[in-house]
Amino acid sequence: MPERGGAKWLARRRTRLAEALARRRIPIGFAAAAVTILLARPTWRTWAAGLLVALGGAGVRIWAAGHLEKGREVTRSGPYRFVRHPLYAGSIVIAGGVVLAAHSLVVAVVVALYMGLTIAAAVRTEEAELRRAFGSTYDDYRASRAAPMARRFSLERAMRNREHRASAGVLGGFALLALKIAAFR
Repeated sequence: MPERGGAKWLARRRTRLAEALARRRIPIGFAAAAVTILLARPTWRTWAAGLLVALGGAGVRIWAAGHLEKGREVTRSGPYRFVRHPLYAGSIVIAGGVVLAAHSLVVAVVVALYMGLTIAAAVRTEEAELRRAFGSTYDDYRASRAAPMARRFSLERAMRNREHRASAGVLGGFALLALKIAAFR
């Protein structure tokens, strides 16, 4: 039996924790969203500014999803030419918009914890999977040695990647924040 405090044991535990967080990031996100709605103190001004930022993040996600062929290749077109994980980058921008709209330091801490833990776990897990599936092709992409690929954006591809769900979530969350403002005016 390996020593519990050994480096390999610790690395395996970290990997399992990252995998668990990555798998559960959506339900954890719903819980974080509920806490955000409850603790938010938005004004119409912060709501509008936050919505603009969040829509920018949603736009990045749609752009990325319209280039992505999940599980089939290492995508190197669209935003993947510039950012290794544009879907997560878009999510971080959306989270910034939510924090701005919520107008609450406590919400900022909740969102930062959620994003920091789950995005880091998802990236770690996804990169390990991509390395296993695509080997040196992914390593070249990761090291910015891979040539960009020619591919046009496809809304059909974005829909196939279910990006409309994330966009609906953004709009639904901001609708709830607007209802909160209207109810407490």
